[in-house]
Amino acid sequence: MDEVSLSGIEIVERVSLEYSVNPRLLLALLEYQSGWVTKKNPEEASRLHPMGYYDAWREGLYGQLAWASNLLNEGYYLWKINAITAWPLIDGSVLQVEPTINPGTAGVLNLMRYLKSGPEWERAISEEGIFATFFRFFGYPFSFAYEPMIPQDLTQPNMQLPFETGLVWAFTGGPHGGWDTGSAWAAIDFAPPGEAMGCYPSEAWVAASAPGEIVYADHGMVIQDLDGDGRWQTGWSILYGHIATWERVEVGEVLDAGDRIGHPSCEGGFSTGTHLHLARRYNGEWIAVDADLPLILDGWISVGYGVEYDGYLVKGDSTVEAWNGRSPLNAIQR
Repeated sequence: MDEVSLSGIEIVERVSLEYSVNPRLLLALLEYQSGWVTKKNPEEASRLHPMGYYDAWREGLYGQLAWASNLLNEGYYLWKINAITAWPLIDGSVLQVEPTINPGTAGVLNLMRYLKSGPEWERAISEEGIFATFFRFFGYPFSFAYEPMIPQDLTQPNMQLPFETGLVWAFTGGPHGGWDTGSAWAAIDFAPPGEAMGCYPSEAWVAASAPGEIVYADHGMVIQDLDGDGRWQTGWSILYGHIATWERVEVGEVLDAGDRIGHPSCEGGFSTGTHLHLARRYNGEWIAVDADLPLILDGWISVGYGVEYDGYLVKGDSTVEAWNGRSPLNAIQR
């Protein structure tokens, strides 16, 4: 996380936005694990590890909620592609997956398998466990259900490559997590023109891939709403990651495709070099760039083959291969 000070509410909001996890669920889990939401003075043992996950690299509220949200996403998206058949718990036992659960429940079960075992596991997933905590705070959880999240006839709006005409960028990252490792492979990466490597200031401009309103611009991230309602949680939205604070677009601006967003950088999240991280969401759900609804930019179609960060952009007989560097094989321009 960037070196900034945030209140508890701001941390919950930020994690919810980054990972696309409902803040109600985060608060219910936090309360169930440690009572942090209602207790004035939580127990000493939970102050650095309020989710109950003891890891020096995941201390504090942000670190704990980010860890939990990543596992919620992992269970959710793996369930959607039928990639989960059993739950291995921390005590070494293995439980078979109940095939009638929904993806959201799969996300919660995936998280809790890292935290509970035996009777504690059974209680956590029962009506007296997390469900009861959520109900006490917010009411019946399925009252908030929105179906279908992803319509069967969904199509991507027209999108173009996210840079200005005539400049050669590098396609440096094929399909990978929209945010962290647990989300769907909703993102690809591009590095700006030039010879520099690592993290450096770039004068190149990231350009809007589609028309729409800027609804978030902070912490190295810009989010653009494409359906005109001013909310990234509904309809299509685009996330532009690692955008420098310098000359960055402001919230409320309505852009046409090709208008300037800002400069690529290493700001926001983990990055080993200046680049743009581009990802799509629909109704807040990460949409994989290489699955049934591939990402298409100026006719270039994203293609993956099951290896994270590897992949191609294909347009007719032309192919550009993802490679972490600069080469004629990954050069691309509008």
